[in-house]
Amino acid sequence: MDDEATIARGRRAVPGGTPPARAGGRLADEVYDTLLGQLMSLRIEPGSRVTIDVLARELGVSQTPIRDALNRMEAEGLVVRVPHAGYRIPPQITRHRFEDMLEVRLLLEPAAARRSAERASSAQVAGLRRMLAEMAELEGGDAPTAYGAFGLRDAAFHDLVAVSAENQVIRETLARLHSHVHLFRLHHDTQVTHLAMAEHEEVVAAIAARDPDAAAYAMRRHILRSGERFRRLFDEAGDANGMAVEA
Repeated sequence: MDDEATIARGRRAVPGGTPPARAGGRLADEVYDTLLGQLMSLRIEPGSRVTIDVLARELGVSQTPIRDALNRMEAEGLVVRVPHAGYRIPPQITRHRFEDMLEVRLLLEPAAARRSAERASSAQVAGLRRMLAEMAELEGGDAPTAYGAFGLRDAAFHDLVAVSAENQVIRETLARLHSHVHLFRLHHDTQVTHLAMAEHEEVVAAIAARDPDAAAYAMRRHILRSGERFRRLFDEAGDANGMAVEA
């Protein structure tokens, strides 16, 4: 697979960067992207119900791509099918699930960044820089849609790092976590976008410099700092409820 094709897919990637299963499924992929954006911008709220006919009317497409997109999201645990009632958006992740995801990311993503510094082609490095430029255009956007779009590109950025590491197992494992979907659903916070950008730039600089140790360190620091930012949301939720969030 040539670098340009990989980068092109990564630029439009949703969390996990899963490529279209077939050419005829392109509309379903677009619907999938749209629904993920709505999830991450909280236009579709946790616990709410969604139906195929309502979504078809809202998006102006037939029911077939809606059904295909929802089936894919159900397989990935992003929606839950309710017998005779359509689909339901699952609740926010628990504190325990969040900590588990963070632990897995700390094991895998620094290793991916290290390998990327060793293996990334010049075209892939250029692709990472283009992704940063796209994210910069959305940085600090107040609208929920801008925040959701930033989250999708954040996920695609991490997927591109995994692609350039040439380790498909790491990429597939990170894809199944859908960590960016769950994290960006927690809260609309523009500070997240500002801080993440600077950390991403450090990762790309180390990869471009072909410095594996620096790339691994920059990625680890980014994930730890991201974890601290989102961990505060759980702490604040616990304080607001007058009780501890599920541990």
